[in-house]
Amino acid sequence: MRYISTRGQAPALGFEDVLLTGLAPDGGLYVPEKMPTFSQQEIAAMASMEYPELAFTIMKPFIDGAIGDEDFKRLIDESYATFRHKAVAPMVQLGKNEWVLELFHGPTLAFKDFALQLLGRLFDFVLKRKDERVVIMGATSGDTGSAAIEGCRSCKNIDIFILHPHNRVSDVQRRQMTSVLEDNVFNIAVEGNFDDCQNMVKASFADQSFLPNGRRLAAVNSINWARIMAQIVYYFWAGLSVGAPERKVAFSVPTGNFGDIFAGYLAKQMGLPISQLIIATNKNDILHRFMSQNKYETHGLEHTLSPSMDIMISSNFERALFELSGKNADKINQFMTDFAAGSASIGDDAFAKARELFDSYAVDDALTVETIRRVYEESEYLLDPHSAIGVKAARECVRDSAIPMITLATAHPAKFADAAKAAGQEDAPALPHHMADLMSREERYTVKPDDLAVIQQFIADSLK
Repeated sequence: MRYISTRGQAPALGFEDVLLTGLAPDGGLYVPEKMPTFSQQEIAAMASMEYPELAFTIMKPFIDGAIGDEDFKRLIDESYATFRHKAVAPMVQLGKNEWVLELFHGPTLAFKDFALQLLGRLFDFVLKRKDERVVIMGATSGDTGSAAIEGCRSCKNIDIFILHPHNRVSDVQRRQMTSVLEDNVFNIAVEGNFDDCQNMVKASFADQSFLPNGRRLAAVNSINWARIMAQIVYYFWAGLSVGAPERKVAFSVPTGNFGDIFAGYLAKQMGLPISQLIIATNKNDILHRFMSQNKYETHGLEHTLSPSMDIMISSNFERALFELSGKNADKINQFMTDFAAGSASIGDDAFAKARELFDSYAVDDALTVETIRRVYEESEYLLDPHSAIGVKAARECVRDSAIPMITLATAHPAKFADAAKAAGQEDAPALPHHMADLMSREERYTVKPDDLAVIQQFIADSLK
C-alpha cells in the first residue's frame, strides 16, 4: 500500500512514513493510492466479529505488512480495552429506522478516542523500533486535544504540545487536557480561534527549523491518515448491526474538519452499501454552503454551543475533493489557490458526484437546544449539542425512510452542561465515575498570544 499527496508534488510513502509525516511536504494530505475493497460475502462474514477483530480486518490492508499481524492485533486490543462499554460503539434506537451510534465510551468521552487511543500506540511502537523521539503538535477545537493527550501521555518517545482557543472550549474539555500533568504534555491556550491554532500547526509543519536538531513534528490532527483509517471501522460496525450488506444504510455526521464523514465516504468506497451521507454543521456552515452552492469561502467564525465544530477551514475536505475529482492534483492545487484568494468551486461533474451521496444541513444554537429538548421528551435520551445537530440534520435531510438512518453521537452530554441546561435539564448531566473529580483536579497550561513565533519559541524552549 502506497500513499500519495492530494497536491501531487510529494513522493509516495508507505504506511510507517505516512504515520510519522502527517502533512505532506507539498502542503497536501496523504491518501491511499488505491482503496482496498471487500465483497458482499466478505462484509457479511464480518457480522459475527467483535469490535477489535473487525478493526483488524478493516485496517489490515492499509498497514500492508508495515506492522506484523500479531503486534497490530495487540495494539488494537489494548486500544479498545480502554473503553467502558463492552460493545465499544453501542447503538441506541430513537425511532423507526432512526439510530444513534454512541462513540463516547472511550477514556475522554468523545469519538476521537477511537483513533487516538490507537494512534498513540502506533507511534510508540514505530518510534521504539526506529529509536527516535518526535514532537507532536496539534490544534483542537475541544475533543481532539484531550483524546490525543490521553493516547500519548505514557508514550516514552513523544513530547506533545496541544493548542486550544483560549476560553472557547467547554470547562470539561479544557480540564480533560490541562489536568494531565506528565512532563511530556504541554497545553497552550491561544488567544484566538481554532482556525488560528490550526494555521499555526500547518505553518510549523511546513517549516520545522524552530525545532532542536534531531527532532521532527508528527501529527495527531485528522491530517494524519491513521486517524481516518481507524474511523472507517465504526461505519462498518454500525452498518452490520442494522442489516448491511443485504440492506442499505445512511449516516448523519456532525462534522467541522470533515475527517469523520470522510471516513464514511471511504467506507462506501470499500463496499459498505451507504446510500446517503449527511454533513451536519452548526452556524459555522462553510460545508453546508458549499454543498448548497458549490462555493467554498470563509465567513466570520462564531462561538457556539457545539465548540468542537467551530471550524471554518475544514482540512479533510481536500481529501474528499481529491477523490471526487478523480485524484486530479492539478485541480486541487487550483482549488486551494482560488480558496486562498477568497472563493473556490469544483467542476460540474465533481459537484454532481458529491450531490449523489452527500446532503447537508446547518443548525444554529436555538435549533440545537430545541432538538435536545424534543428528543429527551420523546425518548428520555439526552444528546450532546454536536449529536443533536446530527439528529436534526438527519430528520430534515432523510431521503428514504425505509433505510436505517444512523447519527454519529460524537460526545458525552456531560461535556456540554450549558447546552443541557438550556434544553431544560435542571441538573447538569453527571460525568462518568472515572472522571467524577475532574472539576477539582489541578490544572497546568500556558496562555499565549496568536503569534506563530511566540508559540514556536515556547515549544523550542520546552524541549531544551
